[in-house]
Amino acid sequence: MEVLAAAALGKFIGAGLAAIGSGAAAIGVGHVAGNFLAGALRNPSAAAGQTATLFIGIAFAEALGIFSFLVALLLMFAV
Repeated sequence: MEVLAAAALGKFIGAGLAAIGSGAAAIGVGHVAGNFLAGALRNPSAAAGQTATLFIGIAFAEALGIFSFLVALLLMFAV
């Protein structure tokens, strides 16, 4: 019975570690948006041409957070 309890505990520890990626994605989105804003304030005329790059960078950073959340859910409920 102790082995099953340890396995269940390991599942939740692994899911918690995988969920750290969601917080890291939030930090990544903040960096992308902050760097865009810093660049736009330095050169406002070039800011309009960089908005597509901003949204692509945010989408990639957020996708990594969603993937880590998916791994956490899989560890909790599918394994």
